[in-house]
Amino acid sequence: MRQEPQLGTGHAVQQALPLLPDDGITLVLSGDVPLTQPATLQALLDQCDGQRLALLTLRMDDPAGYGRIVRAGGQADAPVRAIVEQKDASPAERAIHEIYSGIMAVPTRLLRGWLARLDNKNAQNEYYLTEIVKFAVADGVAVVAHQITDAAQVAGVNSPVQLAELERVYQLRQATALMEQGVRLADPARLDVRGLLTCGQDVEIDVNCVFEGRVSLADGVRVGANCVIANATLAAGAVIHPFTHIDGEELGVQVGEGARIGPFARLRPGANLGAEVHIGNFVEVKNSTLAKGAKANHLAYLGDASVGERVNYGAGSITANYDGANKHRTVIEDDVHIGSNCVLVAPVTIGAGGTVGGGSTITRSTPAGVLSVARGRQVTIANWARPVKKPKD
Repeated sequence: MRQEPQLGTGHAVQQALPLLPDDGITLVLSGDVPLTQPATLQALLDQCDGQRLALLTLRMDDPAGYGRIVRAGGQADAPVRAIVEQKDASPAERAIHEIYSGIMAVPTRLLRGWLARLDNKNAQNEYYLTEIVKFAVADGVAVVAHQITDAAQVAGVNSPVQLAELERVYQLRQATALMEQGVRLADPARLDVRGLLTCGQDVEIDVNCVFEGRVSLADGVRVGANCVIANATLAAGAVIHPFTHIDGEELGVQVGEGARIGPFARLRPGANLGAEVHIGNFVEVKNSTLAKGAKANHLAYLGDASVGERVNYGAGSITANYDGANKHRTVIEDDVHIGSNCVLVAPVTIGAGGTVGGGSTITRSTPAGVLSVARGRQVTIANWARPVKKPKD
């Protein structure tokens, strides 16, 4: 539901009123206040209890711009009598340091009548929701305040600067919660958790790491600096070296116990790595399973592949899994050695214990235990001279 035209906070709540049942409590929140905590809102609802008008308030050293809480006799613990907006406040009222956060809980049956009595006779020519406080007082309904001390919970976002400031507050609170659970962060100010991060015991995270989606780090996991990890599960003792990018998207990524990943590695959706697997620098793995002890240590690609135990996958080697229309699978059985700069053209199976010589392009499956070489014969030409540059005119 949209508020068109925008005629103030009271007018905004009026737009939602037809959808609210009379036997409930209406909790009014601000859409640009992102850090209000559930426990705070529950406390406010408890104060309301279906009988009272409950306001969330905060005491501020500099209350400029906020509506002031006016209490009977000006006493801090006295009943609330009104909320006065900054532009309508007298000098004495502007000196009040308790402010209204914009959040309230009110019995809907009472709210309906109070909203009908609003007018726009004020400096802004708007319908202020805060006016219902004086109606509650006039009707003999108790107005109570739940005062908090955490200003970030009621801070609004009106500019990119404020958004960035609250983001850092939010991230620091997440970092603090992780450290209180026993996670060791190299610098809590240089951590971004943009989803759900769960950690076991004895986990270490270096600086400038970003966690997105659902990420689980089991006991003893180490994450190096400048890593981005999204939608992944890392088993106990796994080590993620710096500058590694892991993104499981919908399929997820699984990293086995004691595995070593990176630096500068990339694990894409469907990468499922067993225990003690090594994925080194500039290696990309996508939709592939690597069994225990398999290694691809540098400059390689494994896509749509099933790799057996103790396989050594050479530098510069790739699985050619796409024929221009469809994806095909490569199977590398246990104890295979793939030499450097090889191309395995899927669908193909490399038999257990086999060796593929460096520089080979394999287009047919190979038996177990054999050496397979598929490359042009080396030719040496004697008395050959390199071309020389022609002299300039």
